[in-house]
Amino acid sequence: MRHGGGGSSARKPLYSAAERMRRDASRWTLVQGLLAPVQFLVFLVSLVLVIRFLATGEGETAATVSIVVKTLTLYTIMVTGAIWEKVVFGQYLFAPSFFWEDAVSMIVIALHTAYLWALLTNSLSVDQLMTLALVAYATYVINAAQFVWKLRMARLDAAAKTASPDSLFPLESGVPAR
Repeated sequence: MRHGGGGSSARKPLYSAAERMRRDASRWTLVQGLLAPVQFLVFLVSLVLVIRFLATGEGETAATVSIVVKTLTLYTIMVTGAIWEKVVFGQYLFAPSFFWEDAVSMIVIALHTAYLWALLTNSLSVDQLMTLALVAYATYVINAAQFVWKLRMARLDAAAKTASPDSLFPLESGVPAR
């Protein structure tokens, strides 16, 4: 597996040894591991309800409630995620290992919060509210993909650490190691 454009430089591991130990010891890791699939399930149900409403005009209340529940779930995972980040990296948000994920998370939160504000102030029509929710959901999907990618990178890092010494550097100058 090649980590660079034209050279043999490897990317920096997602976690230092100390950060990995703090991550593995933290109860917030379990909390995040449980909340992430719950939030995704809430998202899927809400997405179906919103699309159903936009397609048929039926189920406005169910779609609206589902968006509010999705938003509250998002707030919960963001707060607990910030705590997790503090425990593991020593800062609540924007740790270098998760900078871009946190940046996109802020956009996701802003869009969900804009939905709640517009709902409470009646400043958008129902169709506009549902469209705003879909924009927020599209951004959420991008953000979720970022986190899944980071999880994959962390697993690859862990696998590389446990690999035999001969396989730690599978490519040298673009040529497979023998």
